[in-house]
Amino acid sequence: MPKFIPNDFNQSSIVVINYRDQLQSGTFEHAIHYLIHSKLDLTIFDDLYSNDDGGCPAYDPAILLSIILFAYSKGITSSREIQWCCETNIIFKALSCDTVPHFTTIAAFVSRYPKKITDLFEQLLLICHEEGLLGNELFAIDGCKMRSDAAKEWSGKFSELEKKRAKLKRQIKYHLKEHKKHDKQNTEASEHRKQRTEQTISTLEKNFEKIDQFLKTNSPRQGQGKQKKEVKSNITDNESAKMTTSKGTIQGYNGVATVDKKRQIIIDGTAFGAGQEHHTLTPVMETVLQRYRRLGISDDIYAEQVIVTADTGFANEANMKMLHTHDINAYIPDNKFRGRDPKLQGQKITYGKRKADLSKKKRAHLIPATEFIFDPKTKTCICPEGNQISNRGERTTDTGLKKIYFEGRLSQCKNCAIKSKCMQNPSAADHRKGAGRQVSFIIAKSSQSPFTEWMKGRVDSQEVKQIYSHRMSVVEPVFGNIGTNKGLNRFSLRGQDKVDGQWKLYCIIHNIEKWFKYGALAA
Repeated sequence: MPKFIPNDFNQSSIVVINYRDQLQSGTFEHAIHYLIHSKLDLTIFDDLYSNDDGGCPAYDPAILLSIILFAYSKGITSSREIQWCCETNIIFKALSCDTVPHFTTIAAFVSRYPKKITDLFEQLLLICHEEGLLGNELFAIDGCKMRSDAAKEWSGKFSELEKKRAKLKRQIKYHLKEHKKHDKQNTEASEHRKQRTEQTISTLEKNFEKIDQFLKTNSPRQGQGKQKKEVKSNITDNESAKMTTSKGTIQGYNGVATVDKKRQIIIDGTAFGAGQEHHTLTPVMETVLQRYRRLGISDDIYAEQVIVTADTGFANEANMKMLHTHDINAYIPDNKFRGRDPKLQGQKITYGKRKADLSKKKRAHLIPATEFIFDPKTKTCICPEGNQISNRGERTTDTGLKKIYFEGRLSQCKNCAIKSKCMQNPSAADHRKGAGRQVSFIIAKSSQSPFTEWMKGRVDSQEVKQIYSHRMSVVEPVFGNIGTNKGLNRFSLRGQDKVDGQWKLYCIIHNIEKWFKYGALAA
């Protein structure tokens, strides 16, 4: 057999190295090091420290920022893991100059200084502008919903939380009675049950106190929609929100990004604690306007006729009015945009045939709304069985249609002979928390949505459709990079300001990569 030199990977060795040599030119870690130590002004952190005349030396913000950004670029968000990397990984050792910040120091730096992180974001944006990476021709706006460090189980309206508090109080009383019962018994088994009951009571009392304190110190949270209704609060993080995503319902934040088309540089990244995106458009566009003015890029970027695009989630009458009033060159279609496109008329038949067929099968046996007798003068509705059903009010839809809604009473629908033919889920009328058959009728097209009609006329032209088609290729790859390549699938902090700071750190990472690839450093 041939002989080879023995090798053992499980061995330790003392090697003399130079940390600067480990940050080789042309690598991402070198780009981070060069940017932080040669380009960014970190004196913005000086006012946070007061140890000039005494006290222990603090870790240099340049060191903390270097290791945090490099860790985030590798998908590492845990402060404990970052500390471990500083102890064992040669690149982290080089970036930190062989110092090992405690994980609490790292966590505090990320969570406590969101305004300073915003300053760093703007400094990097100005560098990108000076090196010609911003085109300022087309901006694409979109949001990415992600979980946060908040428990979905601890959310609810105030009435629901009050019921939960009352239920916990009943459970505590019950277990106290059980505890007294076990006190009278002196057997070994009763002693074990007694200890277990004590632990249960302790847990229930903590949960009761948590809910009770929240209800006493907070007020019901109001939604951002047209109708100011109460939305679910959350005890663990009341600034987060319940959101519906393609992967189910989550408790978290919506990270909204505004991306410049030329090199996909993020010009604004803001986290909002709301699932609906309607109310985020105005603050995002105002932030971009003020930022460009503050950095000296443009006094009024929208007056230069930059194109602004966003998806249908941002479309409502108020936003369209804002865009029209300020003469902003924006294209934000409504949710019927593709349905009006002649080229896509057969799309559902070709690509959605299976789902369409299933939907038709489910609804084929149902009695249609046309079988209900609606009187627009008296605003009453008679069901096929001759019963007058309840008027549930009128509402204007996002598309400008004014509708009136009716619902059958449970007493009517529960024992109805044609319930199985009338209701998609007949069992819904069998319990007191259920609902009867619901129908709606269009009263008239609302005259209160002229700005939505104005935007429809803009986005339906063939030229604009070609322009709008760039939106997805501009903003979606950014979310793909941050979510997939960088591994951000949840925010690890609580509170909108802290989450916003963490979102901006990831936006900074994305922009550093673009600067590293296309900026002066790459030349």
